[in-house]
Amino acid sequence: MTTPTSRLLRLLSLLQTRRDWPGRVLAERLEVSPRTVRRDVEHLREMGYRVTAVKGPDGGYRLDAGSELPPMLFDDEQAVALAVALQATSASGIGVDEAAVRALATVRQVMPARLRHRIDSLDVTPVPTPGSAAVPTVAPDVLVTVSAAARRHEVLAFDYASDAPDRPARRVEPHHVVTSSGRWYLLAWDVGADEWRTFRLDRISPRTPTGRRFAPREVPGEDVAEYVAARFKGADRSNAWPCVGAVTLDLAAGEVAPFAGDGVVADLGDGRCRLSAGSWSWVALAASLGRFDAEITDVEPAELAAGFGVLAERCSRAAEDGLTGERRQRRRG
Repeated sequence: MTTPTSRLLRLLSLLQTRRDWPGRVLAERLEVSPRTVRRDVEHLREMGYRVTAVKGPDGGYRLDAGSELPPMLFDDEQAVALAVALQATSASGIGVDEAAVRALATVRQVMPARLRHRIDSLDVTPVPTPGSAAVPTVAPDVLVTVSAAARRHEVLAFDYASDAPDRPARRVEPHHVVTSSGRWYLLAWDVGADEWRTFRLDRISPRTPTGRRFAPREVPGEDVAEYVAARFKGADRSNAWPCVGAVTLDLAAGEVAPFAGDGVVADLGDGRCRLSAGSWSWVALAASLGRFDAEITDVEPAELAAGFGVLAERCSRAAEDGLTGERRQRRRG
């Protein structure tokens, strides 16, 4: 048996998931009579929610946007999700930390004591990944401007931080805003270069107003996340590393697996394992596999073995350079 308050929460949640709801379907989902649905809809209207009646054979309801923000209704899971999301904004890469703190305080004030205690028990502190560079912050107005241009299919002109001062503004057909590892990117068709490009949002300075409308192009493969991930790996379309190889490491699988990233570790027993991994070049892959500080054998394919050879020559020259520099310092001393 549901309480009136929990039923209102369920009703509001259902109305937010689709545009129109037949009254009969709402009654079935809530396990109440159509008359109870009508009464609950009236309660929502009294609270400030704009629920309009939809004409038709079955009749129904629609939740429209209003001119004012009505009271917020959150169930326990939504309250926890909101608190976690607002506390983790410092890791998002968007400069809204202060606004997030104010928003959490505002929401907390209007929540019942039970939910307020649950939120107060959460104390989230995002910690940067060891060895990772500081993530540049994106201005909220840049995110909004670029996202709006992509949604409205309007050509976007902007200055890019890495461009020469005298370079004309770039003109692109914005397709999608994506985020990866705390950084924000714009996937767009570069009108000047006549190709798909990704641009970092923290380097974009949009020019307004936006330009003409355009018919959006299909992203290669028709999957934005897969296509962008492939570009980050140095591939054109397939979300796979262009250089993939395998080696046997004189280390137990349990010691390698936590640091293998997207590589695959197979336990060979006797304190050895087989690691298959990929990278954007053979030399880079060799360097990545060498970081485990263990004997390496059974290198495949031959291109990876050649990559180890190039890396060995570079390391040898670096070592010789270091020893030569040390000798010079001794002579000066």
